[in-house]
Amino acid sequence: MEAEAARRRQAREAARYYSSQDVPRRLEETLNALFPLRPADLYGELANSFSKFSKAPVICKLVGRKVLDGVGRPTLEVEIYCIIKNYEKRVCSTVISSHSQVLENALSEATEADEKERNDSVNTAVEWVNEALNTLLRDLKPTEQCEVDKILGEYFTKKVEEEKEIQMEKEEEEAAAPPLPSCVPSTTALLGGKKGFMAGAERTIPPAEPAESVLCGSSAIGATSLAVARAGAAVSHMPLYSYIALLKHDQDLPKELTVPLPMVSLLNCGKFSPGKLKLMKEIMLIPPVQLPLKESIERVLNIQREVVKLLEAACKGPSPQLADKKKSGAHGTGKKVLPPAIKRISHLGCFVTGFDNLEQPVLLIQAACSNIGLELGTDMYLAINCAAHELMDYNKGKYEVITGTFKSPDEMVDMYVELITNFPSIIALVDPLRKEDRQQWDNVCDALGSQCHLLAEDAATGISRPVTDQDMNLPKCSGAVLKYLNQTKVSDLLELTGLLHGQRHITILGSPDGECSDDSLVDLAVGLGAKFIKLGGLCRGERVTKYNRLLAIEEELARNSTLR
Repeated sequence: MEAEAARRRQAREAARYYSSQDVPRRLEETLNALFPLRPADLYGELANSFSKFSKAPVICKLVGRKVLDGVGRPTLEVEIYCIIKNYEKRVCSTVISSHSQVLENALSEATEADEKERNDSVNTAVEWVNEALNTLLRDLKPTEQCEVDKILGEYFTKKVEEEKEIQMEKEEEEAAAPPLPSCVPSTTALLGGKKGFMAGAERTIPPAEPAESVLCGSSAIGATSLAVARAGAAVSHMPLYSYIALLKHDQDLPKELTVPLPMVSLLNCGKFSPGKLKLMKEIMLIPPVQLPLKESIERVLNIQREVVKLLEAACKGPSPQLADKKKSGAHGTGKKVLPPAIKRISHLGCFVTGFDNLEQPVLLIQAACSNIGLELGTDMYLAINCAAHELMDYNKGKYEVITGTFKSPDEMVDMYVELITNFPSIIALVDPLRKEDRQQWDNVCDALGSQCHLLAEDAATGISRPVTDQDMNLPKCSGAVLKYLNQTKVSDLLELTGLLHGQRHITILGSPDGECSDDSLVDLAVGLGAKFIKLGGLCRGERVTKYNRLLAIEEELARNSTLR
């Protein structure tokens, strides 16, 4: 009898509980709605119907771990776990590159120091994620991107202040210690540094701005912000690019989205290439805007294969003749293309080879296009990453464009004007000058701004972080290459692209030198409305993965009739 009474009491309590949660009414409505449909999987349909009444997922755990990037160096992975329908589930993970540049031809001491610094930074980032950030973000909804990024920003600011206090204590201790006799020469006697001390320089140039300091562990901020965005997209049952577009447009998803034009790296003949030419760190192919991406990639691969044939043939016998100059608008003198052999595939995913002058690599690509029935400047265009900041000889106050050939900032402007005049198929120059040569940025933009894009990449290094005012400290340019690194948050990219577009600058999303296999950058570029995306070449898995993602997005947008 007691057991029966207890059972009835429990039944009454259950009835009151379910009634308070409005279960009977909702169940009746759901059953009535499903009966005419008679679904094949009735219980599956019931589960779907009731799932919309479940509580919104909340973050329950963050997991950070050290993984390897595309060049075998340590970087950070962040996993997001959420409570979904009363169960803990792993929703997503993201990997962020912990560095923007890969050291080339560096001394072993510099390489070891760089590796140690990178290891320490990743270890610190893993600690931040697994301890402090794991606690701070617990019970937040993954769809609350602004709130998450606010917490991440406050935590990072706190860490910056702590680091400043530590540095001040060290300086006070050093100041209190008795000075030691020094045999180090004075700063003004040291040459070759980026301080603007140029004994015998023809003209004083602005000294290099100090490099932006990177706080040890800062990649935890960017990786966590991006991981939360991916989690928000996953629980909202939409692709990341659509989710980013929603955030950018205040929850009003555009009817159409644009796939950015790829800037595909083909050749590397920069500072550390085997030839005399130092100016062209990357020579990139840009397909015509009207060409579907799938056809664009096929065309790039065809040109790449033909370039390889020409490079290999150059080692075995006479070099190929130039294509007809009239087709490309080049005003050459009938020279032949004389490229050396391909040395290797760089970490950028393109062929490392050497040339002796500015015209040779362009003429090589022109010949390759002509051989397969394409016209450079119509069927394919070129962009050049000049990486001029790597070429400044601070003793001479000039850029070493070709081994032994130095040009002042003003002479660089004249050289670019001549290059674009001779080769109008070049429609973009990246970092044609140092950030500090602002007058020459003005001059080159005035001279070439209507003919090609003048883009800041290294010159825009400092803007991928929170913006405190409308001044992004950019030289005069057509646009900026943004990279998702370190403490950059998703909210920062949303703000930066808004400012750039408001100032009529174009936005390019670029992958760092030390890339990883995470393809989130592509979704960011599409969602943010970037005009170009700079992913490197088609010769490394971590870069090809992103091109495959770009192809998949274009196909999905076309299928849904939302491709602009």
